[in-house]
Amino acid sequence: MRIIKKTVGEVETNCYIVVNEALNECFIIDPGDDEEVIIAAVEETKAVPVAILLTHGHFDHIYAVEPLVKKFGIPVYASENEAALLMEPEMNCSAYYGREVSVVPENYIEDGDTFCVAGFKIKGIHTPGHTKGSMCFYIGDEGVLFSGDTLFKGSVGRTDLPTGNTHLLIESLRDKIIVLPPETTIYPGHGPETKLDYEKRNNSYMYGDNWKE
Repeated sequence: MRIIKKTVGEVETNCYIVVNEALNECFIIDPGDDEEVIIAAVEETKAVPVAILLTHGHFDHIYAVEPLVKKFGIPVYASENEAALLMEPEMNCSAYYGREVSVVPENYIEDGDTFCVAGFKIKGIHTPGHTKGSMCFYIGDEGVLFSGDTLFKGSVGRTDLPTGNTHLLIESLRDKIIVLPPETTIYPGHGPETKLDYEKRNNSYMYGDNWKE
């Protein structure tokens, strides 16, 4: 596995291109607001793009979806619980940034669904909190988790936007994330990568008073 990170747009969103060099295929996670940069990065890999995966539907993670679909003719995967937010510009906040966007995925994923993309076995983990339909993508064979805006290095995503819920975010961390192997590498939607073990020891959202009911 080769993971290429491109940080794009005014809020510096991480877009990931995940390459299976044995198959010469790749997929794209959260194509934010700079399709030219993302397309150039995909083409530089020489791999064939086969899918787009969305951790959630906020504008800064989806602006380049339509141009990439048009360019490469590939399907989009997202949580079924995120359908309304993806479709509604006011909910995904694109209406407030001068360029409305709406996305309708071809493939909806439910919690625990396992599917294969570019030769990788991927598990969708529904982690509501940042948004109702936030989804993390876990590739156990490679020991990596793409956490979107659910978990950052030392922090978590905000919960004051449409469908956000702080209580649900803490539950997602407690019930869905902390149970993964401690050596798991976390690739978040913003900021640097981290390790789950580091977050369990250093991220206050992963322990302490935040865990109280």
